[in-house]
Amino acid sequence: MQKWALFALASAFFAALTAIFGKLGVAGINSNMATLIRTVVILFVILVLVLSRHEWEKLSLISTHTWIFLVLSGIATGLSWLCYYRAIQLGEVSKVAPIDKLSVVFVIILGIIVLGEKLTWVNFLGGFLIFLGGMVLVLFG
Repeated sequence: MQKWALFALASAFFAALTAIFGKLGVAGINSNMATLIRTVVILFVILVLVLSRHEWEKLSLISTHTWIFLVLSGIATGLSWLCYYRAIQLGEVSKVAPIDKLSVVFVIILGIIVLGEKLTWVNFLGGFLIFLGGMVLVLFG
């Protein structure tokens, strides 16, 4: 198995833990406050990681292009987390999390439009099956 695939599987596993722990943690607290706490924890964990691995880079050396897209990514992440935590507070995590994974379908489409990636039959089939699963949950869940 390629290294990127191992990291992708680890990401999926930790995303599953995120859903379960988040559902347990958001009970009895405002979902926005829960997202703030989660974000502070993430900031601390990543800061420790970067400092311990000596990966800190001088901020002035980071290009404007990089700053713009990392800020936009951060905004999108924040909005995603706010919506996700509210959704798991209101609904069953076993339904919310799979619907949230419809992001895969959006990534395939945006990858083609924005990044010029090629649509392979494997990507189409996988994305279509994820879409169908999400629709089953939305319509019948």
